Amino acid sequence: MSTLSVASGDLEATFVPDTGMVGCSLRHRGAELLGQRGGLAAYVAERKTMGIPLLHPWANRLSRRRFEVAGREVTIDPARTPLRLDDGGLPMHGLLSAARGWDVERREPAALSAVFDFAAHAALMATFPFAHELRLDMALSDTTLRIATTVRATGETPVPIAFGFHPYLALPGVERADWHVEIPVAEQLVLDASMLPTGAREPVHVPAGALGARTFDDAYIAPPGGAPFALAGAGRRIELALEAGYPYAQVFAPDGDALIAFEPMTAPTNALVTGGPQLPLLAPGEEYRAVFAITVR
Repeated sequence: MSTLSVASGDLEATFVPDTGMVGCSLRHRGAELLGQRGGLAAYVAERKTMGIPLLHPWANRLSRRRFEVAGREVTIDPARTPLRLDDGGLPMHGLLSAARGWDVERREPAALSAVFDFAAHAALMATFPFAHELRLDMALSDTTLRIATTVRATGETPVPIAFGFHPYLALPGVERADWHVEIPVAEQLVLDASMLPTGAREPVHVPAGALGARTFDDAYIAPPGGAPFALAGAGRRIELALEAGYPYAQVFAPDGDALIAFEPMTAPTNALVTGGPQLPLLAPGEEYRAVFAITVR
């Protein structure tokens, strides 16, 4: 299992091409800032997310294993395309967790680019029959890791866009209860008992301050004005900004796990099933580009 690292200033980031280009480490002055959870072994064997995983072609869960979208039928068979299922048997986190097939096209001291040709994989196309190419461009400055994802529709049909990321962030050496968090959202998506959006929205204000005993697994419209999510403590501040292409976000901070995820999302959870105007459709030959950045000070 090969790893590729890029470094600049006080930051060093590591990605693993043959396990889905997952970001497995982000170190600031030697301290690990990513939640490792079960580590790479569990990510490969059980699709248990860790670090900064790409969730494609959908983020979070779907309500059904068989449905029609953009005029084509999607049939999700875990025996054909291994993936994570939630406790209720719903498909989770897309088809590319720990996937092989990424072609690294550029590697420089502070930059890394890789491409995945989805259409070249018969099992993937049998499940999600939309020909497209994915490109990840990671760039590191002295303070910021920026990840740009570009989807190019390479076939003759539109490609539904519903991918996202789960950057699991942590503050080493600081108790979870003492973490200062800022979640500058103004509108929340109402979820049902299966953690799926009902279609309703409501105003929300999440007070900034100590995480304390608070837990989150909530969906939001992206913060207005591009305001970043933030995690801070012991003289270190981590900001995650949705710079382009991510109109939605999920926040995940479970009980008993010292991490918080500010999750960029191109569409709401379950948008592949529900369709509608919240699901972007990429026309043949066109590209969709989405960018988020993690800044550490």
